[in-house]
Amino acid sequence: MDHYDPQQTNDYMQPEEDWDRDLLLDPAWEKQQRKTFTAWCNSHLRKAGTQIENIEEDFRDGLKLMLLLEVISGERLAKPERGKMRVHKISNVNKALDFIASKGVKLVSIGAEEIVDGNVKMTLGMIWTIILRFAIQDISVEETSAKEGLLLWCQRKTAPYKNVNIQNFHISWKDGLGFCALIHRHRPELIDYGKLRKDDPLTNLNTAFDVAEKYLDIPKMLDAEDIVGTARPDEKAIMTYVSSFYHAFSGAQKAETAANRICKVLAVNQENEQLMEDYEKLASDLLEWIRRTIPWLENRAPENTMQAMQQKLEDFRDYRRLHKPPKVQEKCQLEINFNTLQTKLRLSNRPAFMPSEGKMVSDINNAWGGLEQAEKGYEEWLLNEIRRLERLDHLAEKFRQKASIHESWTDGKEAMLQQKDYETATLSEIKALLKKHEAFESDLAAHQDRVEQIAAIAQELNELDYYDSPSVNARCQKICDQWDNLGALTQKRREALERTEKLLETIDQLYLEYAKRAAPFNNWMEGAMEDLQDTFIVHTIEEIQGLTTAHEQFKATLPDADKERQAILGIHNEVSKIVQTYHVNMAGTNPYTTITPQEINGKWEHVRQLVPRRDQALMEEHARQQQNERLRKQFGAQANVIGPWIQTKMEEIGRISIEMHGTLEDQLNHLRQYEKSIVNYKPKIDQLEGDHQQIQEALIFDNKHTNYTMEHIRVGWEQLLTTIARTINEVENQILTRDAKGISQEQMNEFRASFNHFDRDHSGTLGPEEFKACLISLGYDIGNDAQKKTGMMDCEDFRACLISMGYNMGEAEFARIMSIVDPNRLGVVTFQAFIDFMSRETADTDTADQVMASFKILAGDKNYITVDELRRELPPDQAEYCIARMAPYNGRDAVPGALDYMSFSTALYGESDL
Repeated sequence: MDHYDPQQTNDYMQPEEDWDRDLLLDPAWEKQQRKTFTAWCNSHLRKAGTQIENIEEDFRDGLKLMLLLEVISGERLAKPERGKMRVHKISNVNKALDFIASKGVKLVSIGAEEIVDGNVKMTLGMIWTIILRFAIQDISVEETSAKEGLLLWCQRKTAPYKNVNIQNFHISWKDGLGFCALIHRHRPELIDYGKLRKDDPLTNLNTAFDVAEKYLDIPKMLDAEDIVGTARPDEKAIMTYVSSFYHAFSGAQKAETAANRICKVLAVNQENEQLMEDYEKLASDLLEWIRRTIPWLENRAPENTMQAMQQKLEDFRDYRRLHKPPKVQEKCQLEINFNTLQTKLRLSNRPAFMPSEGKMVSDINNAWGGLEQAEKGYEEWLLNEIRRLERLDHLAEKFRQKASIHESWTDGKEAMLQQKDYETATLSEIKALLKKHEAFESDLAAHQDRVEQIAAIAQELNELDYYDSPSVNARCQKICDQWDNLGALTQKRREALERTEKLLETIDQLYLEYAKRAAPFNNWMEGAMEDLQDTFIVHTIEEIQGLTTAHEQFKATLPDADKERQAILGIHNEVSKIVQTYHVNMAGTNPYTTITPQEINGKWEHVRQLVPRRDQALMEEHARQQQNERLRKQFGAQANVIGPWIQTKMEEIGRISIEMHGTLEDQLNHLRQYEKSIVNYKPKIDQLEGDHQQIQEALIFDNKHTNYTMEHIRVGWEQLLTTIARTINEVENQILTRDAKGISQEQMNEFRASFNHFDRDHSGTLGPEEFKACLISLGYDIGNDAQKKTGMMDCEDFRACLISMGYNMGEAEFARIMSIVDPNRLGVVTFQAFIDFMSRETADTDTADQVMASFKILAGDKNYITVDELRRELPPDQAEYCIARMAPYNGRDAVPGALDYMSFSTALYGESDL
C-alpha cells in the first residue's frame, strides 16, 4: 500500500465509471456480492475485534467504515463523531470517503447521504471500490496490474491442471476446479486433487471453500449453490474471493522467509544463552572450590606432634599433586569459553556478555591469586611449624634430662640438711660436719647454673607454645621451690654449725681437699655426660663440621682430666692411709662429701664409653648432610635448566603471537605443535617434583645452588600452559571471525601488520592512544564517524593523524569505539577485539529492525502477535522460547493474549532488557 500511483488507479477505475447499477439489482448477483463483501470486510474487522452483520445497515453511522479503512490501510483517520444524529453519521461517512479519495480513487455518484440512508447499491459499490484499491490494485504480474495481473496469476498457477481453463472471473470458476487447483498448487497436502470430478461442481466448490476457511484463514465469501445456480456468477464477488487466495499464498513465502530469519536469530540467541549458563556454572563451581579451599589453607591451628604435622604436609602435597591441577585446567578452560562466547556475541551483533557480579574473569583471577597467596603462606607455615616442633622436641628432651639429673642430685638433700647429728657429735665430727657443709655449699653453687638452665629451657618452651607446657611448668616450679628450700636449709644448718664451731677444733684437711676437688670434677663429668648425650640438629655440612671440631677439642682435654681424677683419688687414698695409720674413727667415709672414688671412677668410665658413641653419631650425621648436599645440587642443576627453558618458551610464544608467518591455519598448526612439545616436557617437571619431595622429606630448607624454588617452577609452568592455550584460542577466534565476516588473508595480514606496528612494547595489546593511531593509519576517521579506505590521507586525515599524536581529538566517537572493543574497560585493546571491530564495520548482520519486520509479516501487519500465530509459523521449541519471553502487548488495538514482538526484537540485540 506504500507505493501508490494515482494514474494507475485512474486507468483501472475508468471502465467502472459507467458500471450498470441496474445489474446490481439482479437478485442472484446482489446476494453473491452482499455475502462476499460482508465476509471480506469481516476478515479485516476481526483484527480490530468487531464485525458486521448487515452490510448496508452496519456502515450507516460511518464508525465501522472508518475502522475498516484504518485496519486495511494501517493509517489513522480523523477522529469520528460519536453522536447519534444524522449529521454526525454523514460527517463520519464523509471522512471515510475523503480518505478513499485521498488515495487517488475517483468516486462516481457515491455520496455520504446514500450510505447513511442504507442504499444497497451505493454501499456495495463503495465496498467494491475499497476492495479494488486496497486488495487488488497492488497485484502485479509481468507489469500488468489489478484485474489483468490477478487473472494472469490465476492462469499461471492453474496451467499444470489440464481440466482447468481460467479465462475470466465468472463462468471459468463455476465447476470449482479452479479454486481447488489454486489450493493444491500451493498446499498439495490439503486437497486430494485426483479424486475431484468436473461434473460435481458443488463438491468441488464446497471442498475449496471449507479448506480455505479452515487452513488458509480465508473466510467463506461465496455459496456453492449460488455459483452453480447462476448462469454467470458475479465477477466482483469472484475477484474479491480470488484476491484473498493471492494475498494468502503470496504472503506464505514472506512468512516462511520471516520464520527462517527468526529461527536463525533465536537459534543463535539460545546457543549464546547456553554458553552463558555454562560459563556461570563453571565460574560458580570454581569460585566455590576456591572458597572452600582457602579456609583450609588459612587454617593455622598447630599440632602437638611431628607426626601430625608431617601428615598435614602430606595432605598439602596431595592437594598440589591431585586436587589443584584439574582446577588449573578448569580455570584455563573458563577463560577460553569466555573469549569464545564474546567472539560469537560480537559476530552475531549481540551485546557483550557481562557475567553475574563476582564472576568476571578478573574476579576469578583475583580469587585464584588469593588461593595461591594462601597456598604459599600455608606451605611456609607448615615448614616453620615443623621446625618449631623439632626445636620443641629437642628442648623438651633436654629439659627432662637436666631435670632428672638435678632431681637425682637433690634427692635426700633436704633430709640431710635437716639432720641434727651435730648435737651428739664429737669435736672432730662437728668440724667434719662443718667442712662437709662447706663442700655441700660449693656443690650447691655449682648446681646453680643447672637450675638456671632448667628454668631458661622451661621459659623457652612456654614462649614456643609447647603443648605440654603445664607439666613442664609444674616440674620446673617444683625444682625451683625445692632449690629455694635447699638454700634456706643450707643457711640454717651453717648457722647451727658455726654456733658450735667454737667447740670443735679438729678438721680433716685431706677430706676437705678431697671434697673441694672432687665436687667440681664430678660436676665437670656430669656436664661432659650431658654434652655427650645431648641431641643435636644441623642443616648444613658446616654446622656438623663445627660440632665435630668442638668434639675433637673436648677429647683433647681428657688426658688432663684423667690426671685430675688420679690426683683426687690420690687424696682419698692418702685419707684412707691416715685413718688406717692413726686409727681414726671415721667410719670409712668422707665427712665432707658423698662423692666416692667408686662414683668418680664409674662416671669416668661412662664418659669414656660415651666418647666413641658421640664419634659415631657425628659421622652418621656428616654422611646425612653429604646426602642432603647431593640432593640440593641435583635439584639445583635441573631447576637451573627448567627455569630458563620456561622463560624462553614464554618469550617465544610472545613472538609467535605478534609475528605473521603464513595463514592463520598455518599459525594454528604451528602453535598446536608447539603446545605438544611443551606438554612433552611435563616428565621433566614431574622428575623435578620428585626431587623436591625428597628434599622436603629430608627437611632441607635452603639451597644455595639455585635461585629457583619449586613454587617458581610450578607458577611458571602453569603460566606457560595457560599462555599457549590462550594464544591458540585467540588464533581460533581470528579464524572464526575471518570465516564469519569473509575477511581475506591479505586483509588479515594488513590488520596484523598495523596492529604490530603500533604495539610498541610487544605486549599483544594496544593502549587507547595506540589504538586510535592504528585506526587512523587504516583510514578510519575518528572525528567524522566514517571510514575511508582510499589508502591515502587528505588534509583532514593528516589532521586526524596529528591529533592521534596528542594534539586534539573528537573524543565522543572514539569513546564509542572503545566501548565496543573494550567492553570490560580494561584500558587495552587485544588483537581479537581489533579484528572484530574492523570486520564489524563492513559486515552486513541481522538487526533488530529486520527481526521486527519479520515478526510483523507473521502477525499479518498487526502491531502484536498471538500465541497461535507463533506456534503456527515457528518450530515448537523456538515458538515456546518466544512465548516465554515476550511481554504482553498493551496498545490500543490489543486483544486478549496479544504479545509485544517489538520490545522482544530490540531486547535480542541488547537495545532493551529481555
